[in-house]
Amino acid sequence: MLLANRAVATYIFKMKKGEEKNTFVYRTHDLPNEEKLADFAQFAKQFGHQLQFESSVVSKSLNKLMDEIEGKPEQNVLQSLAVRAMAKAKYTTDAKGHFGLAFDHYTHFTSPIRRYPDMMVHRLLQHYLDGGKSVSRKDYEDKCVHSSEREKRAADAERASIKYKQVEFMSMAEDKVFDGIITGVTDFGIFVEIVETKCEGMARLADMKDDFYEFDEKNYRVIGRRRKNIYRLGDKVKVRIKKTDIDRRMIDLTFE
Repeated sequence: MLLANRAVATYIFKMKKGEEKNTFVYRTHDLPNEEKLADFAQFAKQFGHQLQFESSVVSKSLNKLMDEIEGKPEQNVLQSLAVRAMAKAKYTTDAKGHFGLAFDHYTHFTSPIRRYPDMMVHRLLQHYLDGGKSVSRKDYEDKCVHSSEREKRAADAERASIKYKQVEFMSMAEDKVFDGIITGVTDFGIFVEIVETKCEGMARLADMKDDFYEFDEKNYRVIGRRRKNIYRLGDKVKVRIKKTDIDRRMIDLTFE
């Protein structure tokens, strides 16, 4: 599938010689944000891993890191952070390449039953095979922007529906203690994924009365001001279901 997508994008890109290429719908993925990668590299260093984040070597360095952490305790947390550091893929008429796949040219060609961009690609491919001239770049860029926005809305709706059923399910387990893994740290709370059910909830810093916790953004952790207790991304914890709110799709947790 990936090779078919790459082959179509490459064929159209090379079909017309010179700098002025035929207008086409590409699936692109930009280089990661360098600042986010620097923070990620600093965090990975705590586990003894080195990451080079210069644009010329970052892809190879990331692949090497993923191989190194395979099967290790820090695998899940580092994989999750690596994904967060990545740019979002999008549809565009600019043939910028796909960083995640390491392809110079890429498109979506193989799933026309569920993606409108694939239909655009099919129609444009046939148009050019029939000898048609290049179409309006602005018109297709507008359609690409619209498709990227709709893709995000669909993904958000999918996550919301899953979260709704998770909260509904966990409402039957209120006041029960579970093993969990910290999956996110913010200045207002700590996100924990319950190991048994893969449902995610949040322990609010304001509800943690044993200390006043401060957010350390660079190191993905919160630190107690007096007792110096630390809750860090990837830590294993025990949590209790404090409250569930289906309307807000929230699971409130407390630490044991």
